[in-house]
Amino acid sequence: MSVFRPLIDAFWSPDIWLPPNTKWSDLEPNERVQYTDHRHLIYPLPMAVVVLLIRYLLEKYCFSPFGLSLGIKSTKPKKVPNNDLLEETFARNSKWNHKEVVGLAKRLDWSERQVERWLRLRRAQDKPSTLIKFCESSWRCFYYTFSFHYGLVFLWNKPWLLNIDYCWIGYPHQGVTRDTWWYYMMSLSFYWALAVSQFFDVKRKDFWQMFVHHICTICLLSFSWICNFHRIGTLVLLTHDCGDIFLEFAKMAKYAKYQKLCDFISVVFIFVWLFTRIGLFPFWILYSTSVNAPQVVNQMFPAYYIFNGLLFLLLGLHLYWTHLILRIAYLSWNSGKMDGDIRSSSSDEITLDDDSNTKIDDINGALPNGTI
Repeated sequence: MSVFRPLIDAFWSPDIWLPPNTKWSDLEPNERVQYTDHRHLIYPLPMAVVVLLIRYLLEKYCFSPFGLSLGIKSTKPKKVPNNDLLEETFARNSKWNHKEVVGLAKRLDWSERQVERWLRLRRAQDKPSTLIKFCESSWRCFYYTFSFHYGLVFLWNKPWLLNIDYCWIGYPHQGVTRDTWWYYMMSLSFYWALAVSQFFDVKRKDFWQMFVHHICTICLLSFSWICNFHRIGTLVLLTHDCGDIFLEFAKMAKYAKYQKLCDFISVVFIFVWLFTRIGLFPFWILYSTSVNAPQVVNQMFPAYYIFNGLLFLLLGLHLYWTHLILRIAYLSWNSGKMDGDIRSSSSDEITLDDDSNTKIDDINGALPNGTI
C-alpha cells in the first residue's frame, strides 16, 4: 500500500479538488455541518440491488397486469424452422443483401421469397414482446415521475431553487441536508441499476453507447458529489428528469396502441425538452456555473473547470439530440403520427413506403434517459 500512497495522495490533492487555501480537514463533518463524503458513494451499490428488486416486483405485479388489461400482447412470434445454413449466416450478419439472398436460395433450392420470409421471421423471433417493452417504459416512467416530484418537493424550500446564486454563496462550506443526500444516492443507485439491467433488457443497436453513457452519468454525479457541487447538481437532475416522464409515457401509449394519446404526449415532450434542456439548462444553469460562480467564489480550481467542461459537453449532446428530435418530429408530422421514440434515428431506419408516407418503426434512440 505504501507504494501507491504517493499516487493516492496526488489524486486527492486539495489543490485539484478544492478552492485555494481549503483543505480536506476543513470539510470534515461536525456537529454543526454535514458535508459531502466521498466514502458515501459506496452506498448506491447495495441500493442498486434494492432498485432492481423493486423494478422486478412492479413489473410482475403491477405493470404487466396493467398492460394485459390494455390488450397488449405478451406472446412472441413463433420460432422459425431450424436451418443450419441460414442460422450460421444469420449469426454472422443479420442483414442480407440481395446477392446473399440469391446465393442462399440456390444452395437450399428455395425461392428468394422463402429465404426473405425466413429472415423476416427470424428477426422477429429475437424481438421482445410488446408487453416487455411496455413494462420497461412503465418502470422508467415511474422512476422519473417519482424522482422529479421528490426533487421538486424538497427543493421547493431551498434558497438556490429561486436564486441560483446560493449554489455558490458560502462555497465550499455548504452542508448536505438529508433530503439532498437521498436525492443523490437514489439517482446514483438508479443509474447503477440501469448499467446492470441493460445486459438483460431489450437489446438496442446503441447498446454499448448507452452503457458508456450510464457509466459517464455515474462519474459526473460522483464528481459533483466529491467537489461539493451538490446544489447545482440537484438543479441539473431536476431539469433533466421531467422531460423523460413524457417520453416514456408516450412510448407506453404507443405500445398500448393509443395513437392519439401518443401523438399528444410526444408534442408535450418536445416542448418540455426544448424548455428544460435548450432553455433552462444553458441560460440558467450553465450561465450560473460559467458567469456567476467565478464572481462569487473568486478563485476557481482544476476540478471546477473539469466539471463545467462536462456540463458544456452535455449541452453539445443536447443540441445534437434536439436536431434529431425536430427532424424526426417533422417526418412524423408529415406521416400523420408520432411513431416510436422520437429522440433518435440511430436504432432503426427511417424509410419511405411506396405511397410516400413516412414510416418510423420502433425508434429506440441514442439519447440516454435521464441524462445528467
